[in-house]
Amino acid sequence: MNRFCQISDYSFRLSFWSVAGIVKKMEASYLTRHPRVKDILNFIGFVLLVLIGTLLINTYVFRSFSVSGHSMDHTLADGDRLIVDRLPVTAALLKNKPYVPNRGQIIVFKNPRFLAGMHDEFIVKRVIAFPGERVTVKDGTLTVYNREHPNGFHPDDEYRRGGVGPQSPSSGDVDTTVPEGVLFVAGDNRIGSSSYDSRTGLGFVPNHDVVGPVSVRLFPFSKITTF
Repeated sequence: MNRFCQISDYSFRLSFWSVAGIVKKMEASYLTRHPRVKDILNFIGFVLLVLIGTLLINTYVFRSFSVSGHSMDHTLADGDRLIVDRLPVTAALLKNKPYVPNRGQIIVFKNPRFLAGMHDEFIVKRVIAFPGERVTVKDGTLTVYNREHPNGFHPDDEYRRGGVGPQSPSSGDVDTTVPEGVLFVAGDNRIGSSSYDSRTGLGFVPNHDVVGPVSVRLFPFSKITTF
């Protein structure tokens, strides 16, 4: 019985590969006789590879965004094209850890209050404070308090150079402590209601909503800048 089964199975495999070989030869013969079909299949394969490659790059390497509005004046302008670095976020995911940007970095994140039909699904702002830190905005000045600076410090001073960076004064009346798992962010245009951010109704930004830090302003070409 065992021998019979083995012989039967072997015969089946021989038949299968024989049929597969015939089918393969028929396909090759058909494509040889119809080169246009072969060209179309090759083109479709190329397009699929490009689409898959683009998806992987956008997901794990970098993404491109265009600035809409004036909340980041005079650091970024309406219409600027940005390249956002996804690699730090990807590295954090591989380590099963949340991505945490550096203070002062300009980041793009998904609007935590986004609803279908809204225009601003993704927003660009500057990182101001982290969990456990107290943030105040009084008399036009933004101050951060933490263990290293119990009397507070002004993070904007480090990024305000030559008219570029956070604008002064900062509007609003804020006194809040940042909870775990979120960030306090603000636009660089702090005057009036020019920026919708953690001071003015947006609230805190969850770490998992961060797309990544802005690495390059690619357009306009006359203002190419690395961050």
